[in-house]
Amino acid sequence: MVSERKLSLDDPLSRFSLGVTIPNGENITVRELCNMRSGLFEAYDTPEFAKLNMKVPKDFEPKTLVGWAMKQKPYFPPGKGYHYTNTNYLLIGMIIESITKDSVGNQIRKRLLEPFGLTQTSYPETQDMPTPWVHGYHLDKQGNWEDISNTIPVAFMGSAGAMISDMNDIRRWVELYATGKTCGAGTYNDLINCIPFLGNTSFGLGITCSAGWYGYTGALPGYNTADYYSPETGITILAWINYQANEPVEGVASVMVRDIARILTPDHVPFVYEKSSEPSKP
Repeated sequence: MVSERKLSLDDPLSRFSLGVTIPNGENITVRELCNMRSGLFEAYDTPEFAKLNMKVPKDFEPKTLVGWAMKQKPYFPPGKGYHYTNTNYLLIGMIIESITKDSVGNQIRKRLLEPFGLTQTSYPETQDMPTPWVHGYHLDKQGNWEDISNTIPVAFMGSAGAMISDMNDIRRWVELYATGKTCGAGTYNDLINCIPFLGNTSFGLGITCSAGWYGYTGALPGYNTADYYSPETGITILAWINYQANEPVEGVASVMVRDIARILTPDHVPFVYEKSSEPSKP
């Protein structure tokens, strides 16, 4: 959309009709949403969301979540720090729909999934999963494994993470994404203009950069994935686990990627932090 001149990365949020008031929206840019420097509060940490107890209200919309987040004090002024917050991705989805007059799911399908032949990847609108699929688990209060698959409504996730895929598609996707083949013309440098936030790890526009590896880590209750590509070596590492642990805070999947990289690319090991430092939880 940037290369099509439908928006600029430096457009303020106040430019868009989003149906929700964004305090200080004239000073928060699209770029700051993408690189997690808006300072906006995490929508999923609001008391209103907690009260829902994962039950989707009638006529629920993502702007409801965003509106709750806007009631909370920002973490910092725009551009003055890094804090991962899904509110940013929810807002990006709302901007996409405002510009295109189309759904995020349709835009992803038409612009990415179909052109690149990612036939096993989708933006679901229901809880149905293609068969077979991996179930996710957690430990209950008695320390027993409990299947918690499909307990997060896709309506809540939206553009913050409501997508499903398989390993073959993700292997292809992470290489395409990390090398700029899914970007519009002239936007790759913006994508990988990664700003350090902890140790040897940086964040670009919706992409994590660390020691020459580019990709992303994601987590939901029951699942944790880390998918990274090294353009210099042509190596891809995908680490998936069907359990979301509280420790280590960087995520089990990221640690798996780091440990594999220690063997494959010992001179380029991602996610290395000082012992006294801990990354903030995503």
